[in-house]
Amino acid sequence: MTTLGIIGAGNIGSQLARLGVANGYDVVVSNSRGPETLHDLVAELGPRARAALPAEAAAAGDLVVVTIPLHAIDTVPAEQLAGKIVIDTNNYYPQRDGNIAELDDERTTTAELLQARLPDARVVKAFNHIYAADLTTHGRPAGSEDRRALVLAGDDASARDAVAALLDDFGFDGLDLGPLSEGWRIQRDTPGYGPRMNEFELREAVSTATRYRDM
Repeated sequence: MTTLGIIGAGNIGSQLARLGVANGYDVVVSNSRGPETLHDLVAELGPRARAALPAEAAAAGDLVVVTIPLHAIDTVPAEQLAGKIVIDTNNYYPQRDGNIAELDDERTTTAELLQARLPDARVVKAFNHIYAADLTTHGRPAGSEDRRALVLAGDDASARDAVAALLDDFGFDGLDLGPLSEGWRIQRDTPGYGPRMNEFELREAVSTATRYRDM
């Protein structure tokens, strides 16, 4: 039995909660406004789900998804995530997040920022290049023709394997890019960001990605 902790119950977080419950995971979902604001979502999800504070969701999860606006990264509970596999879904939008110098000049990536915030966790980039509505409609059984692929990247190989298994459970092939530093290949405005692609197509898209400064 695996518990999926979710920090952030917006469009992506709520959809991942639905996928978790539908695929046999227990889900602990949280947001910045308090568990009482998640009553309707938890009622929809049923007995496998409960609402909690972010620190409680972090402590409860075997896998923990962080899906909050990037400007709120300093609120992520580091102590409770020590030793955990943490999935980062984030993208950088300066108009929402404010300008972040090390992202503007591409010295780092959003997932590397989260890893720096969580030095004792194993961060994996995933779920950042698919529209939220597509998460619960695009999944297909393993081996299906033209099964959609999603990128993952992380510095820990065993953590990447665990997230690849989660992707497979949720109906997607995983395309492993290797270390977190390669996550830029699937950031906003790159060829793989948004469209539905199978593994071959997505591999081609990320191989042709260019950094913002070279666009």
